[in-house]
Amino acid sequence: MSGPVRVLLADDHEVVREGLRTILAEATEEVLVVGEAATGEQAVRLADTLQPAVVLMDLMMPGMDGIEATRRLRERGLRTAVIILTSSADDARVREAVRAGAIGYLMKDVRKAQLIDAIRAAARGVPTLHPEAQRRLMREVAEPPAPSPFAALTPRELDVLRLIAQGESNKRIAGILTLSLGTVKGYVSAIFDKLGVGDRTQAALFAHKHGLD
Repeated sequence: MSGPVRVLLADDHEVVREGLRTILAEATEEVLVVGEAATGEQAVRLADTLQPAVVLMDLMMPGMDGIEATRRLRERGLRTAVIILTSSADDARVREAVRAGAIGYLMKDVRKAQLIDAIRAAARGVPTLHPEAQRRLMREVAEPPAPSPFAALTPRELDVLRLIAQGESNKRIAGILTLSLGTVKGYVSAIFDKLGVGDRTQAALFAHKHGLD
């Protein structure tokens, strides 16, 4: 492979994108940042337009999250490799990311050299997983997990439940996830029905009890 690897940054926090851009700017012979996205929708659209070799994809973004964006890229047949760059190595999220087509899963405290190595590896089709993500995947293969108490929930309903557990109101959830208030209310009602709870407090307690954060 010759020339720098073309990279798209996808993270809803500008300070994170700025930090990544600064880090990667110091390795211009190896990596070239060709664009930035603040949402999953933007990431898919820009990847389609710019054709980067690699996307550094955040998990939690307003509207379409990183896993769904990764899935959309695969469905479009783009040859862009996706590295999930996040602060969480939650079992379910690691599994979902790999199933969606991510080739890498790294934590945001990754060192510069490791990040650049992972980007170049991804461009060659070689996976890179954070050691904790590897352990969680290996544990699942060796010992299939018990059915999740959240198995009936869709990925978006899980996002809403996480925010309920954090004490957010429907209005705040709508703003964070870029949804209409009516849509959020529909999700909340569906969550209550699927979990068999009667109110937000019970839903939050259920989420905390079963380790959803």
